[in-house]
Amino acid sequence: MTVPIRLAKRLAQIVPCSRREAEFYIAGGWVMVDGVVEEQPQFMVTEQKIELHPDASLAPPEPVTMLLHQPASTIPELYPLRAETRVANDPSGIRLLKQHFLRLEQHLPLEANASGMVIYTQDWRVARKLTEDAALLEQEYIVEVSGDLSDEGLKRLNHRLTYNGRDLSPCKVSWQNETRLRFAIKGIRPGQIAHMCHTAGLQILTQKRIRIGRVSMGKLPQGQWGYLMAQEKF
Repeated sequence: MTVPIRLAKRLAQIVPCSRREAEFYIAGGWVMVDGVVEEQPQFMVTEQKIELHPDASLAPPEPVTMLLHQPASTIPELYPLRAETRVANDPSGIRLLKQHFLRLEQHLPLEANASGMVIYTQDWRVARKLTEDAALLEQEYIVEVSGDLSDEGLKRLNHRLTYNGRDLSPCKVSWQNETRLRFAIKGIRPGQIAHMCHTAGLQILTQKRIRIGRVSMGKLPQGQWGYLMAQEKF
């Protein structure tokens, strides 16, 4: 009977390479055990077929950023990121790794009962951009409303209003169709859109964020996520 040994040790014997290099290969998702990627260096193997991807690199995987189309909920945590909910045919081309789900931070969270794009990232550069430039990033929302809005009321929404005793930054509000308004706002505050609609005599039915800065959610299905592509910048 073959005695089980750690995958890192077996890989080091096969390649050959150092045990430390073997651990980097495995953690990077470059090693398959019987045709299945295994990312745990301590995984125990016996006589399975061990393969190292021909493009394997010792460089640590780049930190990733994920875009989630979060459904409306009072408890956003009901929709965690999982491998099974990655959008089919993700155009990023990024190889999914287990470590992509570690040390993720959410930025610019949605309000309760709002849906739309939510950002999770491991990348300190993205995190700094979303934190330090939050007030400068324009966010776009599609808001379904009920009630009557006159042309004069629409003009008021586009001009400077006050909220909680403070002046709001000017925003761009326009009709998307007969029941939905498009809001493009910088430095948005919690409850701001609801306040603006209430001021205009409107009631919000649904509220969905579709863009942050220059990054759009596109056609990402509800409840699914995809990687931020290299060329996409907030």
